[in-house]
Amino acid sequence: MRLLYLVRHAKSSWEHPGLRDFDRPLNDRGHRDAPQMARFLKERKGVQPDLLVSSPAKRALTTARYFAEVFGIAEADIVQETDIYEASAHDVFDVIARLPGEARIVFLFGHNPAFTDVVNRFSSEYIDNVPTCGVVRLESTAERWAEVKSSNTRLTDCYFPKDVLP
Repeated sequence: MRLLYLVRHAKSSWEHPGLRDFDRPLNDRGHRDAPQMARFLKERKGVQPDLLVSSPAKRALTTARYFAEVFGIAEADIVQETDIYEASAHDVFDVIARLPGEARIVFLFGHNPAFTDVVNRFSSEYIDNVPTCGVVRLESTAERWAEVKSSNTRLTDCYFPKDVLP
């Protein structure tokens, strides 16, 4: 069994309109929600990832760093994957296919619309939008990450900040 958690980056700031999209930081809500969502998963759901893979965009990587801290994973162990930034669903599937076999529980940190598109490939119900800092759990019976597809993988849970945080 393989578990994949897609984590959309936490809420980002638009305070500096001249800033490149890649460099946008988290806003106050993002800094609050990211560690709270990580604690929710660790403490209430008993999750412990084997691997964290993040878009290198500042807002995604900062979100991943908060999760790493909560899960006791060294920041240096977060894998930065450039193909997640400005990705299509196809690009995200390519990233999933390249995940190392020894990692059974993986968290991917990235962006919409790609993450919502990927989620809908595995969901029996249409999800309009994975919100910022939303986490979607995908469970697969695939032996290897390259074999993950809709016939052996299903969406089992959605954890959205407005639903699970105080």
